[in-house]
Amino acid sequence: MEKQRKDGEVEAVPVVIGGMVLDIQATSSIPPHPRTTCPGQIYYVQGGVARNIAECMTKLGAQPFMISALGFDMPGNLLLEHWKSAGLRTEGIRKHKDIKTPTVCHILDVSGEVAAGVASVEAVHAIHSAPLLMVDANLSPPALEVSCRLAAESNVPVWFEPVSIAKSKRIAPIVKYITFASPNEDELIAMANALSSQSLFRPIERNNCSTDTLFQMLKPAIWLLLEKGVKILVLTIGSDGVLLCTKGESISWRICLEKTQQHGFSRQLFENMTSSNPSNLYSDSKVLERSPNFLAVHFPALPASVVRLTGAGDCLVGGMIASLSTGLDVMQSVAIGIAAAKVSVEVDSNVPSQFSLPTITVLFHFSELNMPSEHIQLPIITIKLKPNSIGLSPNHCLVQWNELLRANQPMLNRG
Repeated sequence: MEKQRKDGEVEAVPVVIGGMVLDIQATSSIPPHPRTTCPGQIYYVQGGVARNIAECMTKLGAQPFMISALGFDMPGNLLLEHWKSAGLRTEGIRKHKDIKTPTVCHILDVSGEVAAGVASVEAVHAIHSAPLLMVDANLSPPALEVSCRLAAESNVPVWFEPVSIAKSKRIAPIVKYITFASPNEDELIAMANALSSQSLFRPIERNNCSTDTLFQMLKPAIWLLLEKGVKILVLTIGSDGVLLCTKGESISWRICLEKTQQHGFSRQLFENMTSSNPSNLYSDSKVLERSPNFLAVHFPALPASVVRLTGAGDCLVGGMIASLSTGLDVMQSVAIGIAAAKVSVEVDSNVPSQFSLPTITVLFHFSELNMPSEHIQLPIITIKLKPNSIGLSPNHCLVQWNELLRANQPMLNRG
């Protein structure tokens, strides 16, 4: 989509289509017992995969155009008022008396994981030219089809976010349009089954297996998605990080320069990532498999003091799309996405309230992929947390820094 800037220049902005959801999150203070209540805390949180991703992108300097639908009800009013108060664009958000605003109730266990949930998401139907179009699977199949077809006509790359196991299957009719897909392990299996003539794949039992073993178990499903049309698969594997898999596509893929956002915050982000001043703190990412038409790379997650995990995947995707929209490549964008996910799990909300360049600064340095080693260096990530800006004391920040140093000490000792 195009937007007129104050200087008169026309700027292309990414389009995000999908759900705006009110999340009701109940966290138990003790292990819950059936058929009775237990002490804990209840939060009302602005949610929805597409909404979270759009807000995260905005706080990382991108200016997405959000297309969604809300009702004239309490959840709809709350979501829209928050959106307006954050200075975000509302032209693409439709309200209608016949729409019931999507609402999800999550029951979280003592560790912050989702133990159970109930979703009411009957709305969300809705799109143009943009540097990138992100659709989430809350959209109806016809809306997904129309959106992706319009993007294809304008040669706009499409990012498909699966949302859930059930809805991830909606990729089947549109897989030929998809440039990026970002499932977790269970969504990957569901998508692969939806794309096969029969249910060939079964859920994976990890049992504390290594990342290499997990990759080998998931590889048939990964390969099927790539064979069916997905160009770049961003597979999230929880606390183990991300598997980036491509078929005949370079991980140096980037949006064409004339469609990138290169001003203000996004320019700072781009300059930080392309700086020639490397940090001395970094993690290795491992090439799991490489051949002329297939590449799989494991990116480890950053150590984190976990408060809640519900926004991690959305901030990973938001960070990546915001980075791609500035003109950075896939490798650089994964680095920003992982850093964004790390910050998101350390706060109560789905998207951190102080999510900005002073809060998270990403620097990088990586070797060529054709190096003889079995490892490539993950773009170096330095997390700068402003004391008290997201509820962390200076001492807490120092503890986190020391943890990062200890985690990477073997690498630092190698010089």
